[in-house]
Amino acid sequence: MSDQASEKLEGQGGADGEGGLHKVKSEKELQKEKKRLEKLAKFEAKKAKKAEEDAQKKNKPDSEKKKVKKEEKTVVTYDVPTAKGEKKDTQCAMPEGYSPAYVEAAWYDWWMKEGFFKPEYNDAQMDTEKRGMFMMVIPPPNVTGSLHLGHALTNAVEDCLTRWHRMNGKVSLWNPGCDHAGIATQVVVEKKLWKERKLTRHDLGREQFVNEVWKWKNEKGDRIYHQLKRLGGSYDWDRACFTMDPKLCRAVTEAFVRLHEKGLIYRSVRLVNWSCTLNSAISDIEVDKKELTGRTLLPVPGYTEKIEFGVLISFAYPVVDSGEEIVVATTRIETMLGDTAVAVHPDDDRYKHMHGKFVQHPLLDRKIPIVADEFVEMGFGTGAVKITPAHDHNDYEVGQRHKLPLLTIIDDKGFITSDCGKFSGMKRFEARKAVLEALKEKKLFRNTVDNPMVVPICSRSKDVIEPLLKPQWYVDMKDMSADAVQLVRDKQLKILPEMHEKTWFNWLENSRDWCISRQLWWGHRIPAYFATIDDPNIPAGKDTDGQYWICARTEEEAKDKAATKFNVSKDKITLTQDPDVLDTWFSSALFPFSIFGWPDETPDLKKFYPGSLLETGHDILFFWVARMVMFGRTLLGDLPFTEVYLHAMVRDAHGRKMSKTLGNVIDPIDVITGISLDLLHQRLQEGNLDEKEIAKAKDGQKQDYPNGIPECGTDALRFALISYTTGRDINLDVLRVQGYRFFCNKLWNATRFALTALGTDFKPKPSAQLCGKENEMELWILSKLSNTVESCKVGFESYDFPTATTACYNFWLYELCDWYLENIKPIIYGSDEEAKIICQDVLYTCLDVGLRLLHPFMPFVTEELYQRLPRRSSSDPPSICVTPYPLPSDCPWRDNKLEEEVDFIQSIVKSVRSVRGDYNITNKMKPELYVKCSDEETANLVRTHTEMIQVLSLSSCVKVNEAPPTGCAVQTVSAKCETHFMIKDFIDIDKELKKLTGKKERLVGQLQKIESSMTKADYETKVPEDVRQKESEKKSELTQEIEKLSQAMEMLSTMQ
Repeated sequence: MSDQASEKLEGQGGADGEGGLHKVKSEKELQKEKKRLEKLAKFEAKKAKKAEEDAQKKNKPDSEKKKVKKEEKTVVTYDVPTAKGEKKDTQCAMPEGYSPAYVEAAWYDWWMKEGFFKPEYNDAQMDTEKRGMFMMVIPPPNVTGSLHLGHALTNAVEDCLTRWHRMNGKVSLWNPGCDHAGIATQVVVEKKLWKERKLTRHDLGREQFVNEVWKWKNEKGDRIYHQLKRLGGSYDWDRACFTMDPKLCRAVTEAFVRLHEKGLIYRSVRLVNWSCTLNSAISDIEVDKKELTGRTLLPVPGYTEKIEFGVLISFAYPVVDSGEEIVVATTRIETMLGDTAVAVHPDDDRYKHMHGKFVQHPLLDRKIPIVADEFVEMGFGTGAVKITPAHDHNDYEVGQRHKLPLLTIIDDKGFITSDCGKFSGMKRFEARKAVLEALKEKKLFRNTVDNPMVVPICSRSKDVIEPLLKPQWYVDMKDMSADAVQLVRDKQLKILPEMHEKTWFNWLENSRDWCISRQLWWGHRIPAYFATIDDPNIPAGKDTDGQYWICARTEEEAKDKAATKFNVSKDKITLTQDPDVLDTWFSSALFPFSIFGWPDETPDLKKFYPGSLLETGHDILFFWVARMVMFGRTLLGDLPFTEVYLHAMVRDAHGRKMSKTLGNVIDPIDVITGISLDLLHQRLQEGNLDEKEIAKAKDGQKQDYPNGIPECGTDALRFALISYTTGRDINLDVLRVQGYRFFCNKLWNATRFALTALGTDFKPKPSAQLCGKENEMELWILSKLSNTVESCKVGFESYDFPTATTACYNFWLYELCDWYLENIKPIIYGSDEEAKIICQDVLYTCLDVGLRLLHPFMPFVTEELYQRLPRRSSSDPPSICVTPYPLPSDCPWRDNKLEEEVDFIQSIVKSVRSVRGDYNITNKMKPELYVKCSDEETANLVRTHTEMIQVLSLSSCVKVNEAPPTGCAVQTVSAKCETHFMIKDFIDIDKELKKLTGKKERLVGQLQKIESSMTKADYETKVPEDVRQKESEKKSELTQEIEKLSQAMEMLSTMQ
């Protein structure tokens, strides 16, 4: 991690408030924190689930326990009649338990109707000078279908940032939108047409097909927006944009024309990455590079059998008028049909006598020259290389140097062209076999050897890329890339975490010009027109000649430009528009300013460009982020944002990439509402998977979700995703999400209890001021609250979200619920009215501040609970959405010394609770507690807090440094303190020993089974890493539990 990691993160992406910003954690630190949080969440989920099961068992009569069939849980829903957009009724009684369906009802429509998400809310002029500004665009999801958990992560992170900035008083705009997704959308609609009507797009024609796409978009396109709303995204929906909207189409045309006029867009005939399945070119960064170690059979679309790759085939070319031959090798034997030369190194003595000679093509009537070129490696293979300029990037360069003919022998659909003799009309990979057999028949085949290689695969269609010569439009990347590199080096643009800077530099410093032509019908038609001039003095142009192409905003403008350029009247000009469309990423690169009406100088463009932050996944750093930076600088002269935060990628619980064929692509709505395994299976039928893929996906779903996915709710899903936003990947287990659903239940129950404790007549003070009579636990909880506020500030400012979520989680679960609420019950139910009022004020402050701290992460449950609290003032904002976020200056109660003292007292109580759990001492049983201290200072500290210890440990009395009687369970608290809990009179020692012995024997058996499997010779190689890790963790847990049981048994034996 470089020094800059600890520098203050300046710019509009940061926060207002006191203090410097905190350092961004290193990747190692992030990974460590991630693992800790994963274990914590798993533990909490298991603990909560076990507690729930135990409670159910305890409450069931014996007759019920024998029943195998489980009763269906009743889902609590919000049934109070509420018109869409009207405020939810929070005067009605709270349900007994947390229900996501109940909590999430009605709030979003009210938020939208009230305009809380609009930057103009309560400030029509949007005074950014006074209030500051936060502006961010959504990474526009594709219109083709539904969101997955990766989108949910993006939404959760971006929404929590937006809500935090809004609550900090900034003019805040999070602009939604959707991408037309050229290739993906066209493929979906084409498949739909064929499936339903057995029609191709060519049967319909371009105009009718595009109408079909619009029809599909209008029917299905709003599904994504519905999902984003379910996820609680606080977007300004009035500003939502689709990349094919007229406003954005105009911006695309303007950008193309301006870049062409600057000389940054040009036309050229070059080798492109061609997908025969899509029948279109794709860019370099849409090509997946599949590495092979040797011979491998790969599936290829359009072929029933797998195709062989990863081999090097050698064959001989006979030298003309000589008995000699020259041996060459290739991994693509079919391309020898397009060979136009054999190249050797000019200094290679083996071939110097062949310079200028020819070889005879063995399968076609063609003589081809032997050329000398320094690109040939003399030491590799035979030192001779076949040259196919029209089908290989390196060969193309050789062909240009030696003016070789460019013979295209594979057409757009992947068939061999008509001038290749008996091979004409064959599929390219069928020709691969046929050519090899023909060479063997002529006895020119020499050998086949395994060859490590990289096979280029189209990321869209999974087809093997075929390099083809095509006239296309390109963007000159050289100067724009250099500028983007320098911006990051100079820290004018910050990329966080900084580990991604290296990737930015590597790609941009080696970037090639960007091919932006796509042979599709759906998308932005390229605003370029080929001019045919009806004048004998002007020679006819060729499609490959850029001089005859006119780029213009309209056809009329193109005619004017052509007339001026060729010095003829407009009636002599015939224009033909390029049938191709632009790469989808071209319009995406304009998104930060096209949404505001550029090229017009609109009020929104002046107000919100440049923006503050760009947040997205690190996988589209090149596809989108770099291109936005380049186009923003080139077309508007300014960066579109000053900070880029790249979140982790969501993988499944096993660390696998999300894939439909694995069955692990999950709709976030299914996690929110819950879904059965059968319905998960049905969802697979809705996609475009074949039967084999569906069967494989079903197996994956059975393994991961044998009982389906439980209802978790939006808040739990968001909190889980944000909590694990560290490092490069998130291995998301739904069990963790369910753990946070239990956390929501804790919030719910804590607030229900607190509202009862406050009473219906409680009126909070105008501000959170102390009266000076607060007791130690009240001062302690306020100190902990103050610490949580500071941690949230640190977490948000440094994009270290787990710091903020962990602080909120610990405060609510461990500090407020486990300790403070238990401690105040004697006061709340007691008769000291003054103490009760002080306690209520502190409790209200904890709820008020605690809910506001949580709101950016959990918008629904916090709004629901906040609306049920009384207000400090009638002028307070109507929603928690627009209520100020707590700042450290609002909560100046930190007391480190008091926290240390109470922490020590809590460790005493924990030791007693541990004994209760070990020996099944119920809460109704109240044994005596003896605390032995080795020094007077510790003893005095304990004496000061005996009342607290007695309340929290449920002891009948607490005695300090008195001799404990026999029959006590002993626990060490620290080097200076131990507890003796008198349990002898509350348990049956023989029965307890028998029970513990049986449990220990079971656990020892489980441990031996694990140890036996781990000692097998092939354990490390055959058992997957994630399974080995779980087994190792289980072994450690069992060992610790057995040791604990042994100690308990030993202690019981001394009491007999």
